Amino acid sequence: MIRRNTTRRWSAALGTVAIVCVIIWQAAEKRAAASDTNDSHREPILRIETGMHVAAIWGMGIDAENNYLVTASEDKSIRVWQLPSGRPVRVIRPPIGEGKDGMVMALAVSPTSQTIAAALHGPPGGVSSIDVFELQTGKLIKRLVGLRDFAHHLAFSGDGRYLAATLFSGDVIVYDTSSYALIAEDRTCTSDSFDVEFEAQSEIITVCSDGDIREYEITKDSSLHMLAKAQPVSGKFPVAIAASPDGSEIAIGLGDTPKIDVLSSKDLSFLFSPDETGVMGLSTNAVTWSADGRTFYAGGRWQFNNSFPIREWADGGRGPYKDIAASDNSILQILPLRTGGVVFSSGSPSFGIIDSSYNRALYVGPAVADYRGNVQRFLLSADGTTVQFGYELWGKSPARFSLAERRLDTAPAGTGSLKPAIVEGLPITDWASSPSPKLNGKRLPLPANGFSRSLAIAPDRSGFVLGALSYLYFFNADGTQRLKVETPGEAWCVNISADGRLAAGAFGDGTIRWYRYSDGKELLAFFPSNDRKRWVIWTPSGYYDASSGGEDLIGWQVNNGRDSAADFFPVGEFRSTYYRPDIVAKILETGGEAKAILAANEDSGRKTHETSVSQILPPVVEIVSPLDGTDVTTSNASVRYKVRSPSGEPLTEVKVLVDGRPASADRGVEPASTSPSGDVLEARFSIPPRDTTVSVIAINRFSASTPATIHLRWRGTNTEASQNKSKLYVLAIGVSHYADPALQLHYAAKDAQDFAATLERQKGGLYRDVEIKLLTDESANRDDVLDGLDWLRKQTKSNDVAMVLLSGHGVNDERGKYFFLPHDANMEKLLRTGVSMEEIETTISSLAGKTLFFVDTCHSGSVIGGRKDGRADINGLINELASPENGAVVFAASTGTQSSIEDPRWSNGAFTKALVEGLNGKADYSSSGRITVTGLELYIENRVPELTQDQQTPMTQKPSMVTNYTIALKQ
Repeated sequence: MIRRNTTRRWSAALGTVAIVCVIIWQAAEKRAAASDTNDSHREPILRIETGMHVAAIWGMGIDAENNYLVTASEDKSIRVWQLPSGRPVRVIRPPIGEGKDGMVMALAVSPTSQTIAAALHGPPGGVSSIDVFELQTGKLIKRLVGLRDFAHHLAFSGDGRYLAATLFSGDVIVYDTSSYALIAEDRTCTSDSFDVEFEAQSEIITVCSDGDIREYEITKDSSLHMLAKAQPVSGKFPVAIAASPDGSEIAIGLGDTPKIDVLSSKDLSFLFSPDETGVMGLSTNAVTWSADGRTFYAGGRWQFNNSFPIREWADGGRGPYKDIAASDNSILQILPLRTGGVVFSSGSPSFGIIDSSYNRALYVGPAVADYRGNVQRFLLSADGTTVQFGYELWGKSPARFSLAERRLDTAPAGTGSLKPAIVEGLPITDWASSPSPKLNGKRLPLPANGFSRSLAIAPDRSGFVLGALSYLYFFNADGTQRLKVETPGEAWCVNISADGRLAAGAFGDGTIRWYRYSDGKELLAFFPSNDRKRWVIWTPSGYYDASSGGEDLIGWQVNNGRDSAADFFPVGEFRSTYYRPDIVAKILETGGEAKAILAANEDSGRKTHETSVSQILPPVVEIVSPLDGTDVTTSNASVRYKVRSPSGEPLTEVKVLVDGRPASADRGVEPASTSPSGDVLEARFSIPPRDTTVSVIAINRFSASTPATIHLRWRGTNTEASQNKSKLYVLAIGVSHYADPALQLHYAAKDAQDFAATLERQKGGLYRDVEIKLLTDESANRDDVLDGLDWLRKQTKSNDVAMVLLSGHGVNDERGKYFFLPHDANMEKLLRTGVSMEEIETTISSLAGKTLFFVDTCHSGSVIGGRKDGRADINGLINELASPENGAVVFAASTGTQSSIEDPRWSNGAFTKALVEGLNGKADYSSSGRITVTGLELYIENRVPELTQDQQTPMTQKPSMVTNYTIALKQ
C-alpha cells in the first residue's frame, strides 16, 4: 500500500497512553479473575441443540486455507463447519450465565495461528471478554478482560500479529497476539464503535455511530495513531466497512440507507457509490470484495420477493449488478473465499455460499420455527394443553401439539375450539412491533429497549400480557406492571388460556413456553424442530418427553469456570432419570412441577430420588490425534484420546466405533483403557478401505459420553481382498396369533414373512449370502425370540449387515418400560413373559456390523391389559436403540402412541407394505439400482401417510456417526 505523508506528532503521547492502558487492563483482569470463582457458574444449564444456531449469526471467520468456516451467534455458541460442504465439525461452548452472559457478539479467525477470537457479552454488571480458542480442538487458551463494554467486531491483521476490536463503549483497542497484551487504545468515539478492518498489516479503519470513519496506524512503538477521519457522503450512520484486496479502496455500509460509499484509502475522499437501483431497505449491514477484487458484494435489510438477496457488482462495484436470493432474513455478514465467491450469514439464522457463477452453492437454514406474524394464529385450548402455531412466517405451515395425546399434528384440520389471543376489550394501542405501547393513550412503563411484539388480554379483562424483546410484561387492567419475566428471545406471540390459569408464548429461539398467569412461573417448554417431525418438551428441572429423535434437541451445558470451554451433555444421556412423560403430562393440570412429580409417582409406584445432574454426569472424551480429516493409506489405525470424569464416577468401559459400530475383536481392536486420570491413552484397530468415521465413547455406571468423533479420508488402494461382499443376517419376528385370544392381530406374521422373502432375493447381489431366521406365531415364544437375538449377536461380523423386524404387540408397563409381546406373553407377568427393551438393547449394542432395526408394534384394533387400542409408546425404545452407544438405524411404523394400521386390501400393515416396496426398488430415487438408508427413509416417510390418509406417520432415527449407505439392490 502507498505510504501517506501524514504527520505523526501524536505518536509519543499515544505511546504513553498505551502504557497507562495496559496497567488499567491488568488491574481489571485481576478483578475479573476474582469474580469468576463463583461456584454458581458451574450449575448445569439446559440448552437447545439443533446442530445449528438458534439465533442470529453475527460473527463469521474463515481459516487461511478456506477449509473451515466458523460462526458465532447470540445463542451463546461457536460452530465450526467444513468448507465447501457445510458439514458440522465441532461446537465450541464458551462459559455462559443468565441473560446475555455468554452471547457471542463477534468473531475472527487468525490467518496464521489457527485460533479463534470471540467477543463475549458479560453478565449483568459484570465483565465482558474476548476469548481465544484453538480452532482444531475448541480449547479456551486465553481470556482477555478489562473491556469497558462488549466488543462489536474483531479483526486480525493479515500477518496475524495484531487483533483489533471495537467496543459498544466506542473504544478501539489493539492486542499483540504474541502475548495478547493490550498495546493501544483510542477513546475518541463516545458512542458505539461498530466495524473494524485491517486495510494493511498495521493500518486499521473503523466506523462509529457518531458518524465518523476513522483510520489508524499501529506505529513501531506500538501506539495507535489516527491518520484520517471523515464522514460518509450518502448517509449519517456507518455500520459496516471493507477494504479492497489491494488496500486502495474502503467500502462503507450505512445503517440509515441502503446506499454504499466507496472511499479512497489515501485520504478517505469519496470515490463512488455502486448502483442501488431497486433496493428498498433500511440498511446495508455487510460489504466486501471478492478475493481478486473484481466483484463487489453487499447485503443487509433489503428484501425482494420475500427474499433477502446479496447484490454483486462487476468491475469492483462500478459495473452492472446481479441479485442472488440468499436468505429469508437480513444479511449480517459477507466474507470472500479465496477461490472466488463469498460466504454469508443471516439473522434467520442461516449461512451459505454464493459461488463465482452467481449460484447459491450452499445453504444451511434455520432449524427453528419462525413465529413472526403468528400473533392471531397462535391458538390455545381452554385449558392450555393444546397449542396451534405456524412453522413459517405469517403462520404458514400450521401445526398442533397436544400435551394430553403427546402428539404433534402437522396437518391440523381447522382450529376447532382453539382460540387466538384476545386483543380487544381494553384500550391498548400501538402494541404491535412498537417501542411505545399505550393504555388509554398513555405510554406503558416499558424500558427503552422494551420493544413490544405481542399482546394477550385476560379473558376476564382483569389484566394483560405484553410480549417484548427479552421479557413478558404482566399488567393489571389499570396499567400497573405486576410481573416482568425474562424470556429466551423475542416474544412473537402470547396467549392466555380461557380458564385464566396459563399464559403461553412463542419465542425467537423456536420454543413455546407455558407460565402460571398468577405469578409468571415457567411450567413447561416445548421445542418443535423445523424438520416437522421431532419435538421435545421439558420442565424447569429437566424432566422431559420427546418424539423419536427428539432427545437430541436439548441438553445440559456445564461450565468449567470462566477460563475453560464448557461441556455439553445431550439429555438422552440422562434418560433413565429424566425421561418422565408421566410427569410432563401432569404439569399444566397440577399447576406446578412438584405436584406433578408426586401425582405421577403415585400413579406409577415410582420414586424420584433427589439426584442432581452434576452427580450423574457422563464422562468426557477428547481425541488428541489424529485430527479430523486426516488422510490414511492403511487399514491399521489408532486413536490417542483423553477421558475426564466430571462426576468423579469411575469408568466401566471405553468403546471405539468405526462408522458407528463397535471395533470388535475381528477388527483387531486392542482393549481401550478406562483410566480416568486424564493421561493420553491409545486404542488400535483396523478400518475398512474407504472414508471412515471413528468415534470413542466412555461409559460409567450412569451413562455414556457424547462420542468424540473424527473423519478419516482413505487414500490407500482398494485391493480385491478388501472388497469382499458382506453377508446379510435377518431376524424377522411377527406374531398375529397369540396364546392369549385377546391379543389377536391379522397380518403381523405375514409382515415378517414378506420382509424375509424380500431380503432373501438379495443373495448374490449386494450380499454374498443371506441368512434368515424367521419366527412367527407359535415359533415366536419368548425363548425363541431370545435365542434369535443371541444367534444374531454371535453370527454378525464387522463387515456384515444385520436387520431385525419386530411386528406384533408392544406395551409399556406402569413404569414406562417397553416390552415386545411374544406368542406366549402374559399381560399379568410381563417381566417373565415379555421381551424387555434391555434384552433387545443388549443384542443391538453388541452387533459388530451395520444394524437396521424395523419395529411395528403399535397395532390398532385390540385392547391390551386395559390399554385402549393396544398402543405402546415406542419413542423411548427408538431413542435408546439409535443412541450413539447402541448405533442402530431405527425405522418405526408410527410415532409415539400413534396406531399402526393394517388393511385386508394389502394383507399387510401399511409400514411393511411400504418397506417391502421400497426395498424392491421404489426407494431408488437416484435410478442407480441401489436402495440406500436415506432413500428408504424418504420412500416410507411419503408412502405410509399416503396409504393411511395421513393417519400414520413413520419415523426413522439414525445415530450421528452413521452415514448413508446402500442396503439393497433394486429387484
